[in-house]
Amino acid sequence: MSLIVVVVHPDLLGTYGDGGNGLVLAQRARWRGVSAELVEATSDVALPEGDLYCLGGGEDAAQTASADRLRTEGTLERAVGRGATVLAVCAGYQIVGRSFPAADGRPLPGVGLLDVTTAKGTGRRAVGEILAEPVGGRLPVLSGFENHAALTTRGPDTSPLGRVTVGIGNGDGTDGAVCGGVVGTYLHGPVLARNPALADLLLSRAIGRPLKPLDDTEEAALRGERIAAVRARRAGGLVRYVLGSS
Repeated sequence: MSLIVVVVHPDLLGTYGDGGNGLVLAQRARWRGVSAELVEATSDVALPEGDLYCLGGGEDAAQTASADRLRTEGTLERAVGRGATVLAVCAGYQIVGRSFPAADGRPLPGVGLLDVTTAKGTGRRAVGEILAEPVGGRLPVLSGFENHAALTTRGPDTSPLGRVTVGIGNGDGTDGAVCGGVVGTYLHGPVLARNPALADLLLSRAIGRPLKPLDDTEEAALRGERIAAVRARRAGGLVRYVLGSS
């Protein structure tokens, strides 16, 4: 089979290198003998049909522009309706929800793929390493880096991606939201480079069958070192978050 991986609006949602998630998905598919095409769909062209869509982080104005284009175009919503898989990170996560805040705090409409609403937080900005224990037991601990000042509330039609042990995430002790094939999270990294098991879970859903395992010995060693270091800093009181306004 052939797999089409679409990185959505990298010109607007490319601030934190989340386009790397598309690279990880395409390469891990190819390593298994699955033909994979990686498409970078900038905001000045129509969003193509694909099997997997990746949205990343971006600043306020860029986030609003991306949401407006996606909502008007409707391609992403139709793709999910026919079974496509979506990974949405940070600003992208907020975009695929029901609403997210403008720079001045006003609620703006999202695409509505996830039953979540996001508002500006009144406390500290979340900047730093984040660890989350996945809900459902299908994945190992998730590792990432977060940088946001928003709080996200899940509706009854979603489950959290994970329960936060280090960091802020949604702001209620959880990170992200999952409904069907749509996964949202605040984890940068890129998240799929840090968490290849999550990449394989998304690939398996998109391909429609279990995947043969890959030799992730090096990846596992790096993950173990990073996770251990974060936990050690946390235990020593050295994991810090800084104040911010946006």
